[in-house]
Amino acid sequence: MDAKRLESLPLFRDLSRKERDQIARWTDEVEVPAGYMLVEQGRFPHEFFVIESGTVSVTKDGKHLADLGPGDFFGEIAIVEHDRRTASVVATTPLTAIVMLSRDFETMADVMPHVAERIHSAIRERMAR
Repeated sequence: MDAKRLESLPLFRDLSRKERDQIARWTDEVEVPAGYMLVEQGRFPHEFFVIESGTVSVTKDGKHLADLGPGDFFGEIAIVEHDRRTASVVATTPLTAIVMLSRDFETMADVMPHVAERIHSAIRERMAR
């Protein structure tokens, strides 16, 4: 992953170059077609996603919850809570996303608590809905 590209994503924008370089080592990039299921409700978590381009639909128990786009992230709740996925996420357009495996996500949370706090804030906001 090219650390320079992380600057365009709000979650990583304010990090130092050194921190973005580290995040880049922990991440990969995936491209998937429209209709591809990235996360399935009830499954165990293995990764966290940040959307670089494209859109996804988030559903829970078959009910539409949200549409997400560039800069948004998903998959963090199950990793942080050490529980099964709380919702399903399907690409609604061709999608490019930054992906971080759960073990790297946990390392990032330990090494960069300020990034983890942004993610925890988003979790609290989503859980309140």
